[in-house]
Amino acid sequence: MPKRTRPRSHESAKGDRGRPASGRTLSRRRLWLFRLIALGVMPVAFVCLTELALRITGYGYHPGVTVPCRVHGQPHYGDNLEFSRRFFPATLAREFEPFVFPADKPAGTYRIFILGASAAQGVPNHAYRFGRILEVMLQQRFPDVHLDVITAAMAAINSHVVLEIARDCARFDPDLFVVYLGNNEVVGPYGPGTVLTPAMSNLHLIRAGIAMRKTRIGQLLSGVLRAKGLGDDSPEYWQGMEMFLGQQVRAGDPRLETVYSHYRRNLDDICRVAAGSRAETVLCTVGANLVDSPPFASLHRLNLTNEEKQNWERAYRAGTQHESRNAYSDAIGSYLEAAEIDDSYADLQFRLGRCHWQQDEYDLAYERFVRARDLDVLRFRADTRINEVVRTVAGQNHSNGVHLVDVVKALQERSARGVPGEEFFHEHVHLTFHGSYSVAEAVYGLVESMLRERYGDNEATGPVPTERRCAQRLVYSEWSRRQSLDTIVNQFLAKPPFTNQLYHEQRVARLQERLEALKACLTAEALADIAEQYGVAIGQAPEDWRLHWDYGKLLAEDLKQYDAAASQYRTVQSLLPHSYTGYDALGSVLRGKGDLRGAVAQYERVVAMKPSAGGPHYYLGWCYQEQGEAEQAIRRYRSAIRLSPYVIAAYINLGELLFKRGELEEAARVCRAGLAVAPNHPLLHCNLGMLLIQMGQRQEGTREILTAQKLDPNSPGVRRIAERLLGPHAIH
Repeated sequence: MPKRTRPRSHESAKGDRGRPASGRTLSRRRLWLFRLIALGVMPVAFVCLTELALRITGYGYHPGVTVPCRVHGQPHYGDNLEFSRRFFPATLAREFEPFVFPADKPAGTYRIFILGASAAQGVPNHAYRFGRILEVMLQQRFPDVHLDVITAAMAAINSHVVLEIARDCARFDPDLFVVYLGNNEVVGPYGPGTVLTPAMSNLHLIRAGIAMRKTRIGQLLSGVLRAKGLGDDSPEYWQGMEMFLGQQVRAGDPRLETVYSHYRRNLDDICRVAAGSRAETVLCTVGANLVDSPPFASLHRLNLTNEEKQNWERAYRAGTQHESRNAYSDAIGSYLEAAEIDDSYADLQFRLGRCHWQQDEYDLAYERFVRARDLDVLRFRADTRINEVVRTVAGQNHSNGVHLVDVVKALQERSARGVPGEEFFHEHVHLTFHGSYSVAEAVYGLVESMLRERYGDNEATGPVPTERRCAQRLVYSEWSRRQSLDTIVNQFLAKPPFTNQLYHEQRVARLQERLEALKACLTAEALADIAEQYGVAIGQAPEDWRLHWDYGKLLAEDLKQYDAAASQYRTVQSLLPHSYTGYDALGSVLRGKGDLRGAVAQYERVVAMKPSAGGPHYYLGWCYQEQGEAEQAIRRYRSAIRLSPYVIAAYINLGELLFKRGELEEAARVCRAGLAVAPNHPLLHCNLGMLLIQMGQRQEGTREILTAQKLDPNSPGVRRIAERLLGPHAIH
């Protein structure tokens, strides 16, 4: 049969025509795949490469809670100085009290993380925070159990920040989280009463922003926005609670509901984080000074008419007059008349509470004091709703290892009249030693049962330490009481918003009297005895860096034993190799000894560890000035002013150096910059006046010198300059 070549040819040709069509289809698919890759994978790759490049070049900061370090050659983790930069501008950044713990958790160790803000951190004296007292109690009761009690708390933060701390700490095999938190939910980051960050109501956006700033790209974007002043009206430097004076939030403000919702979500998530790390959680309600800390600010209800306000003020004024004459029953009558018109004014509720207190009507006083706290429009204290959230979250998560310690109830029961006051709190929320012991004791009861369950009853061999025993172990003495009280009187109560509180003058006078009594009892013999107590305590706990630090402070500042103090601070350096704390302290000691080169070496280490600190730059400037190195001194003083504008001595010294170099206009500019920060500083006024007279501006210069003399009429230096420049009869 003849071969049928045509059909094969035909089929072959048909197949050939089909291949280009298939190829075109494949090309389209490849094109769309390439487009998808370009749109999806390539931007991700670009972001990853950018992030990697920023890390390689050293841009940004480490965002975690801890940094690795080595103590006695062994790997440890210590607190990260830069952690809070995720939440605050660098000039407002807060710090942890330094801590350190082994990277590899030793077998048989029970590890506790205490989370919270300044009340948990131990302000005004971190040595006596409730976490340290709890640790002493547990060590005494369970001497054979190795305990790590780590306080990862920080001033000015709230639950948005603490959730991130909990997530980081969960990586280190915790056994227990103790959470004492709630005072800063309104004024802390993202709250409606904050000045630290932009206020935000959307929790998803808050968390997305926090997560973004963990990356170097996020830090870069945040830095660019901050440099352009976009979305950030935060103060230039830390001014304490005074920064919040304009951030008033009424009770009933709809934004508070968002605060309570966020707080609850964050507490829930902290509990989940703990459960995910197989740790238990203790949630604490948060106490406050009800008796001795009046509201910081009060507002009338919004719809109060002028006539109602006049009637209210008349009744309120009558009440204050009755109260000033100790006619408390009559005062209550007048105050209740005012309350019928407007009962939302916080000071009115506090005055009612005080009058009931004076009449021994403590239950009625308690109700009024609580109401006054809840109506305070400067919301620095956890209110009733905050503590209700704590109780609710603890109850709903009990099956996940969450427990409640009702500190509010415990303090109420421990108070002589059922209303917590200055026996527990220095001012509004920060705990005295007795207050810290009371909180620790309340938490201890629950933790002891956990340890018994894990290790058995036989491990609980020691006695439960008393408050006195804990005070001995931590060397709580008249010296440390003086330190704490001096801070409270001169750094807290001397400034707004405390100066705006009712009965402020009486309160300060009472505390000042106590402070003077403490100073009087600290004789040379008493100080020597306290030094011996530190020696005994350090012998019992040689790895306790805080004991070494406090002992060094006593030796340097009060006993003037500089070499012994330097030895203590070198021990602190060995126990906290990652922290600037020991180097800063040793620099101060060497400066006191006159070893300026040694001091410079220490302060240079501090600046390397904490570039944003203005204080060490000032001391470097002072050391260089004393050594005659004017250029170095000027450079350091300028850095100090840029980083810490409130270091007033830097303006004074810099102005004097510039004056000596003949740079009068620049020296005057520096003095004016200092007066912008401290407008009532007599020496700055005096120096500026002297400069202006030298520059031929005698009238303005005279005015400045007279202002200085008015501000400090007893200053011999100001008087001497005034008489020399203005004549002996210029000042009367």
